[in-house]
Amino acid sequence: MSATGITVRNGVDTGRMFATLDLLGAQPELRRFEFRAANRWLGGAHNRSTIKDFYAAGGEDTSRTGAFEIDAGEPAILLGADTGPNPAEYLLHALAACLTTSIVYVAAARKVRLTSVESQLTGVMDVRGALGQTDEVRNGFEHIAVTFRVAGDAPPEKLREIVDRARMRSAVYDMVTNGVPVAVEVATD
Repeated sequence: MSATGITVRNGVDTGRMFATLDLLGAQPELRRFEFRAANRWLGGAHNRSTIKDFYAAGGEDTSRTGAFEIDAGEPAILLGADTGPNPAEYLLHALAACLTTSIVYVAAARKVRLTSVESQLTGVMDVRGALGQTDEVRNGFEHIAVTFRVAGDAPPEKLREIVDRARMRSAVYDMVTNGVPVAVEVATD
């Protein structure tokens, strides 16, 4: 507890967190969020996504002063020039980041101070599907393995419970394990 009465646990302002949850419970119209990314091809396997604006809590959010730029590419063995992680690696990053953030938030809500959260993710893929060599294997990962090492001021069973709860609440984990409809439109010049 600080001198101002704000409790910050694991870097999370828990008073603000619970106030946000209460507000979303009381005002359903604020629950809809829309996240966006724009992507541009730069040559070969190199492309760049720009992320800035999003819709949140009933309106366009203008809190970000600058855009995030994320480069993607492919390793040389997949005809790229290593201009950035490949899209499958970004998926692993998104999953790790969402699970980690969820762990931190769940622990903060349950009054557990964390001292360390680390993870290792491995996605296994038969690239012949994505390369169009066969329809007998899927285009994406066959499976993903995630291992967490978590330390904090709680017994091991409580830390495992926090990770399990975070898994249940992780948006990216949900999208990866349950799929999400994707609509693709094409405009030509």
